Amino acid sequence: MKKITLLFSLFITFLASSQVNWMTLEQAIEAQKTVPKKILINFYTDWCAPCKVMDKNTYNQPMIAAYLNDNYYPVKFNAEGQENVTVFGRTFTNSDFAEGKKKNSMHDFTKYMNVNAIPSAVFLDESGNPITILQGALTAKELEPYIPFIAANEYKKINTREGWESYQKKFRSSIKD
Repeated sequence: MKKITLLFSLFITFLASSQVNWMTLEQAIEAQKTVPKKILINFYTDWCAPCKVMDKNTYNQPMIAAYLNDNYYPVKFNAEGQENVTVFGRTFTNSDFAEGKKKNSMHDFTKYMNVNAIPSAVFLDESGNPITILQGALTAKELEPYIPFIAANEYKKINTREGWESYQKKFRSSIKD
């Protein structure tokens, strides 16, 4: 019985550790004041099937989730949501939001961040300045090279396509197929 309990506990711990600890944008900006980290904003919508696939298979892949939780403040933001967001000295709204509508207008913060496709991932530096945007659905293996590259400030050293391609060729995935 003790072995079953131990195995069950380990399984639950593994499942819990393989989920991203999402926060609001305001929480992430506030957390940066105490412990500076980069922010990854996952822009999604409720109706977006690729967003759901990314949640399940990309962000909850154990290596990705652990890396994001340790090295970033991960934010999940509904690109068509109705909440007011106050960041960067401004309040962003979605004044055209219509309750009960399947697809809504883009939130002003989504537009401000130049997000034109859902899903998108936007990376911000420790001061809240944009680093880059990845648009479209990505697998865990497709996202993986970007997260250490940005977290370790390697992006500051590469300014050509050839440099990025060289980085990608040298990168070794930690994700097992």
